[in-house]
Amino acid sequence: MQPDHVRIFDTTLRDGEQSPGATMTSSEKLEVAKTLSRLGVDVIEAGFAAASDDDLRAVKTIAEAVGVTGVEGRPIPEPPTICSLARAHKSDIDKAAEAVAPAKRGRIHTFIATSPIHREHKLRMSKAEVLAKITEMVSYARSFCDDVEFSPEDAGRTEMEFLYEDIPDTVGYTIPVEFGERIAMLRQNVPGIDNAVISVHCHDDLGMAVANSLSAVVNGARQVEVAVNGIGERAGNASLEEVVMALHVRRDLFGIGTHVDTTQLTRASRLVSKVTGMIVQPNKAIVGANAFAHEAGIHQDGMLKHEETYEIMRPETVGAGTTQLILGKHSGRHAFANRLTELGYSVSGDGLNKAFARFKKLADKKKHITDADLLALLSDELYQPKEFWRLDAIQVGCGTGMPTATVKLTGPDGQTQTSAEVGTGPVDAAYKAIQNLVHVPCSLLEYTVQSVTEGIDALGEVSVRVSTDDNEAPPGKLNPQYEHSRARVFHGHGAHTDVIVASAKAYIAAINRILAIREGTQAASAAAGSAA
Repeated sequence: MQPDHVRIFDTTLRDGEQSPGATMTSSEKLEVAKTLSRLGVDVIEAGFAAASDDDLRAVKTIAEAVGVTGVEGRPIPEPPTICSLARAHKSDIDKAAEAVAPAKRGRIHTFIATSPIHREHKLRMSKAEVLAKITEMVSYARSFCDDVEFSPEDAGRTEMEFLYEDIPDTVGYTIPVEFGERIAMLRQNVPGIDNAVISVHCHDDLGMAVANSLSAVVNGARQVEVAVNGIGERAGNASLEEVVMALHVRRDLFGIGTHVDTTQLTRASRLVSKVTGMIVQPNKAIVGANAFAHEAGIHQDGMLKHEETYEIMRPETVGAGTTQLILGKHSGRHAFANRLTELGYSVSGDGLNKAFARFKKLADKKKHITDADLLALLSDELYQPKEFWRLDAIQVGCGTGMPTATVKLTGPDGQTQTSAEVGTGPVDAAYKAIQNLVHVPCSLLEYTVQSVTEGIDALGEVSVRVSTDDNEAPPGKLNPQYEHSRARVFHGHGAHTDVIVASAKAYIAAINRILAIREGTQAASAAAGSAA
């Protein structure tokens, strides 16, 4: 009787581990097997028991730990079938039978190559000899357990009349229409085929493993052999998460689903990536870092208005957290303002326009703007004093010679002025050049620089504290830290991807704060004089 769902046969621990460099330890295999059980896969191909004593022990351990009762959180009550691969040799089948024996549901998966090129060059056997070997070895495997799967290796290049039950496209040769037709022909021409489950095992050499698998499902296949993240020999296997979610999202088309708990897909993907060392590319479907991330302004605006405009599935469905609206140079004002609101800032009108303009300039320098970058940018924008002087440009030279700095500032009268100086370092030279233009004597008390975010394009944040013996300052409580009776302390802040630019901006911000206090004092004095 045909199953009422598509069986998910996971071969991450067998074919997936054959990826160069993806070898897992026994403890890692067990952890992956538990995760696969929790995911709800029907069959776990735990390994190739005959490959080594360690492989046999690993399969047996999984059969004992996972194949008896499953694990907590498994979406279906029955434990998964634990399977071991075996060549069509008695010794291989003996090892496989020993390894899966503890499982409540054990399976021996035996195979032999069937395509003309394999028969002639690898096996050097005739069709008749291959058929006799299949009959003998399948019967031998059945003497150990009822659940036996046979695979004709390289079925995609095997003559149609020579195929039976399981159809592996071992070298990724076929295309979806062709592969689907092969399944349809099997159903039409093999007597008793309805009593068997047609399984497909597709490789991704032409990038069509998932498409071939789904084409096979449309034409009657009811088991798909997959691997987490699509890992496996050469270009890999059909991706478990892509097959499962295609059947889930387009159930209207396929009319059949799986027993997989889709909310566990991202967790499984990350575990397999960690234990194999095979990084998942950001644009990987379903589980890639960018799968639910949007940067384009048009997309972000659509997502903020209605989620289904640019997402055909929700990230929560695959356990990927929430949608990310990535702020970058392609982002629009809507997404920028929305993120500021989420961070607790209410910015509108001219303030929003200025902050957005600065954001765009920063985004041209950084690929990805983080929340920390935004907070630094806003602090730099929203809490700056009135802009008497503005930094237009700065150029420095530094090293073991004479550090120099040239600055270009726009002053209170709107005129641009330039000055160059030599200093003990580029920051000292820049500050001296700035003083040549602003003529606001002050002493640098503190200079702090820190990286707001990680990475080579991190935003640098500079804070300075300066003191001035300001005769125009209003009387008030004296600060005992400083010797001048009229000394006042002012702070300045600057943020930029270039720490020298951030340093200049911070110093100018402190100067502007001094001038703002002076302007307020003069205005107060003038008002007092008028009142008198």
